[in-house]
Amino acid sequence: METWRAINSVRVVRSFADRPIASEHLDRILKAGRRAGSSKNEQVWAFIVLRDRAHLRELAEVGRYAGHLAGAPLAIALVTPDPSASPKGYSLMWDLGRAAQNMVLAAWELGIGSVPATVYDFDLARRLLGLPAERRCDFLLSFGYPADPSMLIAPNRAGGRVELEALVHEERW
Repeated sequence: METWRAINSVRVVRSFADRPIASEHLDRILKAGRRAGSSKNEQVWAFIVLRDRAHLRELAEVGRYAGHLAGAPLAIALVTPDPSASPKGYSLMWDLGRAAQNMVLAAWELGIGSVPATVYDFDLARRLLGLPAERRCDFLLSFGYPADPSMLIAPNRAGGRVELEALVHEERW
């Protein structure tokens, strides 16, 4: 898939087919995250692969909009050093966002949908993921083949994005 086509066509998928992710597809997704650029090439992230249905149902409670985890065949927890304890907090989140977007786009090319979950209950996430004290999970990504395969080829919705002219300024605001 062409890069622009992937960027322009990717959709959030919250409803997944009852089908496991092929191991070679998971491998590609994880490698895409690993290949993301990183500030000073520190690569401080870690990924926890989650497949156990009961565990995914528990993790669906870590945030208000994390319910999709319960229906996903696979999720990946994105783990970093605790950004609140690091002067590099912003670069950690930037790097993690790049890794997440790489994973999302690699999955999309393979016909796999995804959706992020923001963690609000950090203590619950820490306990369920078995994280050491110096690590934190702010986001999890659900992955799965879409329950509705037409999602993969659906056209962009009219009005779905802010017009470019409203976002772009030249030289100054």
